[in-house]
Amino acid sequence: MITVRKPEDIHLESGVIEDGTFLGRWQFSFGDYFDPENRGFGTLRVLNDDTLSPGATWPLHPHRDIEVVTVCAAGEFRHADENGFGGVLKKGWVQHTTVGRGLWHSEINDRKDAEMRFLQMWILPEEKGLEPSVEQRAVERSERTNRFLPLVSSRHPGALPIRQDAAVLACFLEAGKTVEHPLAGGRGAYLYVFEGGPIGVAGMPVREFGAAKITQESSLSVAAKKDAELLLVDVALP
Repeated sequence: MITVRKPEDIHLESGVIEDGTFLGRWQFSFGDYFDPENRGFGTLRVLNDDTLSPGATWPLHPHRDIEVVTVCAAGEFRHADENGFGGVLKKGWVQHTTVGRGLWHSEINDRKDAEMRFLQMWILPEEKGLEPSVEQRAVERSERTNRFLPLVSSRHPGALPIRQDAAVLACFLEAGKTVEHPLAGGRGAYLYVFEGGPIGVAGMPVREFGAAKITQESSLSVAAKKDAELLLVDVALP
């Protein structure tokens, strides 16, 4: 089963934060926003696409017992935790955080002259009270061109680890090309077009900022009508 979500069906949120503003596209219920039809997808609970104005910061805030995956979509993303540790991500780069028993952190636009955009996913962990950890990886576009590259995964060697049976993959799909992703029994995929497109999924168009939920399928085939940046989250379904 494939369900396409149009861009206009994705919740838009905006507001003032420290030293600037943000614009968010939120796929699922988050904060004060509640959508009974979209409260998550398997163990994927949050997928936010946020743009911060130059120099803006989400100030330090606490989390507990989530696996956080962050992909920079534009500009320069900087992460900082309660101890001041963090790292800078450029477009396409990825960071994974096991929040575990608790961690304060902030998300920062590291540039004063340009907007910064990042995709952030929250995935439920395999168990509570894990030891917090942060790691990141530089990813060049050539690595993900016309293939789904595992960024974070419990099953793919070379990907950043995650404490859950889940995988986050990225693909830069060139116009006229097709890419496939297998799905084992009991698994589903959430596909987000965060730049470019449109793409076709089983003959159905998915436009920029749109998404597709894939369940009860043995594989996923994606064709690009125009160049597209894709994010795919593969999780076990209840």
